[in-house]
Amino acid sequence: MNYLKNFITKFVFMMQKRPGLMAVLAFCSGVASFVFVERKESFSQLISILLLVTWLWLLIDNWLRDKVEERFGVAVSPNVMRFALQVVQQESLFFALPFFLAVTTWDHGQAAFTALIILCAFVSVVDPLYYKKLARHSVWFSVFHSFSLFVVLSVTLPILLKLTTSQSFEIALITAVILTVPSLGNLMPNAKWWRFPLLVLLLCSLGAGLWQLRSFVPPAALRLTDMSMSYQLDAQARKPLSPITELTEQSLHENGLYSFSAVKAPRGLNEKIFHVWVHNRKEVDRIALDISGGRKEGYRAWSHKTNFPANAAGKWVVKVVTESGQLIGQRRFEVSEV
Repeated sequence: MNYLKNFITKFVFMMQKRPGLMAVLAFCSGVASFVFVERKESFSQLISILLLVTWLWLLIDNWLRDKVEERFGVAVSPNVMRFALQVVQQESLFFALPFFLAVTTWDHGQAAFTALIILCAFVSVVDPLYYKKLARHSVWFSVFHSFSLFVVLSVTLPILLKLTTSQSFEIALITAVILTVPSLGNLMPNAKWWRFPLLVLLLCSLGAGLWQLRSFVPPAALRLTDMSMSYQLDAQARKPLSPITELTEQSLHENGLYSFSAVKAPRGLNEKIFHVWVHNRKEVDRIALDISGGRKEGYRAWSHKTNFPANAAGKWVVKVVTESGQLIGQRRFEVSEV
């Protein structure tokens, strides 16, 4: 048992000297999972299960440490627990990062959410920031912990269970709030009684706020691979004819406009997708799409809008959104008066 204890101590000491190593490994596993998710589902599922098991381990840490000490006489230092928590958060953030980088719409508020993941991942690697700044403030650390769990669940749930974007978001949000409190209880054994109800209230408020801002959260399991506008469409080939870049009010009223999109969904598309037409920041139409296609080229669909307003000039955006309102991608264009 002394050999095992010495091995664990040496391993922790080595990893503390190289805090970026686990982050690099986690990021590489995320990239590999993203690449192979549609080819070797078992690989991605295995990595996802391992990540979720590490979070489960955090929940039963006190019980597990007591059992190990009782059975083998080996006392695990609380420092090991704190380091393990940091590693799990690193793995979660860096594993999920490639998925969000690939699906983020960068000219939308989604960029802020993905930037927040990058910032949190950076903080988790830099020990002076993590231990001396973040970990000393229980409220911020609780938010950081819950956010890390939400991020990794948003990626792993669609991979493991083939849930819709809306289902994955709801389950990830609720689970992150519920599981954060008991896992953090291990880190605040001497906290005053009122801190935990306050923490629950804070996390529920943050969860409700994130639900209201769900359009800013990229759907990790869906990606827009193509989007174009055209006056005509080849229905048999399911592709636009002569994509256009310049539009006028007259041409819109005479021909209408097709919006074509292809959505990549490696684990299958099991939910409704909509085209939302926005004119000068005001939603004017929402059209449910007739989805068809396959995994290789993406699920292809289009909407045909003919009822344009009399004054159609100005800035337009066609958004591809899920039933719950999460943005998959968008295309901007401008209509001139002449």
